[in-house]
Amino acid sequence: MKASTLVHSSHLLSIFTPSYPSTRTHLSFPRKLFSSQAKYDGPLSSRVVPAKLLAAEKEEAKAVLTLFLKKQGLSKAVATRTANKSRLFIDHLISRLHYVHKSRYLVGQELTTPEIRDVLNPYLETLLEEHGEILVDLVENFPSSPLKESSEENFEKATAEERLTATISTPSTTIDSKKLKDLSRVSDIGPARELYPHILYLMDLGMELGDIEEMIHKFPYFSYYSLEGNIKPVVEFLLDDLGVPKSDIPTILSKRPQLCGFSLSKNVIPTITFLEKLGMDKTQCTKVIYRFPALLTYSRQKLTATVDFLYEMGLSNENVGKILTRFPNIVCYSVEDKLHPTAEYFHSLGVDVAFLLVRCPHIFSLSIEANLKPVTEFFLERGYSLGDVRTMISRYAALYSLSLAEDLIPKWEFFLTMHYPKSELIKFPQYFGYSLEERIKPRYAIMKGSRVRLALKMLLVLSDHKFNKLFLSEIEENDCQLTTLQACMLCI
Repeated sequence: MKASTLVHSSHLLSIFTPSYPSTRTHLSFPRKLFSSQAKYDGPLSSRVVPAKLLAAEKEEAKAVLTLFLKKQGLSKAVATRTANKSRLFIDHLISRLHYVHKSRYLVGQELTTPEIRDVLNPYLETLLEEHGEILVDLVENFPSSPLKESSEENFEKATAEERLTATISTPSTTIDSKKLKDLSRVSDIGPARELYPHILYLMDLGMELGDIEEMIHKFPYFSYYSLEGNIKPVVEFLLDDLGVPKSDIPTILSKRPQLCGFSLSKNVIPTITFLEKLGMDKTQCTKVIYRFPALLTYSRQKLTATVDFLYEMGLSNENVGKILTRFPNIVCYSVEDKLHPTAEYFHSLGVDVAFLLVRCPHIFSLSIEANLKPVTEFFLERGYSLGDVRTMISRYAALYSLSLAEDLIPKWEFFLTMHYPKSELIKFPQYFGYSLEERIKPRYAIMKGSRVRLALKMLLVLSDHKFNKLFLSEIEENDCQLTTLQACMLCI
């Protein structure tokens, strides 16, 4: 009964204090953290997939994992060794593969190597996003937790108060989805009848209890970070050394709580130095961190690969810095599998890729098959040439980021009723970027009811003041003519 009371009164404590080793504590890693995106309904591999094919798929999965780890900065030897010793994690990847392509296996169709990569690489990227630098440990120890050693280190660093609270934490730390919900009750109070120091510190930074709860749900391992050893040093570096506004800290921590688990000297500071060498000042760095704090958690090799790609496309040091400031998420994408193929596609259209990267870098996050090619085909099917498409994108780089269903098709259909020549869209492709209901239709209705005929560009780019002034004079002139005509009728 006493143990039960302690468990009930320390929900919050169990979030923020690591479980230190003892003879009665077993720390197990939640399988659901690895399988949150898919529900597996049984060992399909043992029931459907032939043994030889299963063995071959495991080798393919090992190759994918090895290459992925190499891209994160591991040497070939270390990456290979990690993949070879992670048998249970490889089995997990195969289970995911079988779940995604279950219908294919049930009819006896084998997957190609590219299809296997297309399933596993995005999944590994998601795990990297969630777990950062501890991913290798998670892979090697799957499904058990690798945090026991780090917990011991944190215990040595912990203050007397933190050690005291650690001794009354719940004896069982087996976590499932229900337990995660219980642990997220961050409004519980501690033995001193007040919120725990970790909570008070986060609240002092401007985080609401609901925000903290959501963050813990998003990344449960934040609870293992030491307040003095992990959280405070990172926050103080952002505030004092970089000049990040205090009001931005809650957003940064919510977006990337894993940041507090990275070494300042080995990861964060070298990354800031790397960005500064690209010509980015502290103001730009703070913008990048606010927009995409995960940038500080990527390996130097991954950052260098992205920057080298931008240089390869002919960009200057200054423009590389501008692109990373405007769209830091570009470092998420594989140079080999994403950025290069996208550049090659635009090269095939005759587009200046360097210009496109500077003007609209987020286009490189889009799928070639699902987003880019359909836009090209949309205009070709309507009588435009590749040269016309090339001109349009050079004038409006964001054209390819628009939705076919929500932007291009409805606006094209309305354009046909406006009686402009199709060449107007080559001159002014920005037409597709304006709101159909709030800008295009209302202005065209006003123009249609007057004697004024504007070019498509002038119809939309004029400010409301200038547009209203132009057509108000037209309306006043019409009213004056009507008054004169009515006066003449009375005289007769």
